[in-house]
Amino acid sequence: MAMVIISINVISSIANAQPKKRMPVPEISLSDTSGNLRTLSSLKGKIVLIEFWASWCGPCRKSNPALSRLYSRYRSRGFEIYGISIDQSPAAWKNAIEADRTAWTQVTDNRDRNASIAVDWKINFIPASFLVSREGNLIAVDPNHHKLKSYLKIHLSESVKQQ
Repeated sequence: MAMVIISINVISSIANAQPKKRMPVPEISLSDTSGNLRTLSSLKGKIVLIEFWASWCGPCRKSNPALSRLYSRYRSRGFEIYGISIDQSPAAWKNAIEADRTAWTQVTDNRDRNASIAVDWKINFIPASFLVSREGNLIAVDPNHHKLKSYLKIHLSESVKQQ
C-alpha cells in the first residue's frame, strides 16, 4: 500500500490586506483626534472614500480643498471620507486637519510609512484612496476627483437639497 503524502502550502494573507475591486473591504479600527476608536464598519450604508494621507505630503494637502467641496456637497446624501494619516507626529496631524479644515472622520496609526495599516493595505505612495460602496465593497482605487464626483452624482440623488 503506497502512502501518498500531500503537502499543502497555505499562504495566508494579512487579515487587513488591500481588497480587490468588488470585494468587501476589511475592517479598520484606528484612533481619532480625541483618542477614540473609529471603525470603518460604522460607516456602512454610506459611500466612503478611504483616504491615506499625511501632513507632510504636499499632494495630499493640495487635494483637500477639492475633497472638502465634494464632502460638503454630498455628505448629507450619504457620502463620508475616512481619512487615515500616516503621520508620526500627532501635533502635525492635528494642525494639518485644522489648517485644511477637513471636517470628515480623521484617524491615525501615528507610525509614518511603517504604520501597520499602510503596510497591510500595501500603500506605496500617498495620497492613496479607495472608494467603497454602501455595501462595503471596493469600487475603485485612486479615483481622480472627476471620477469621484461622477460616481457620487450618479449614486447619490441630486434631487436632495443641499444643507
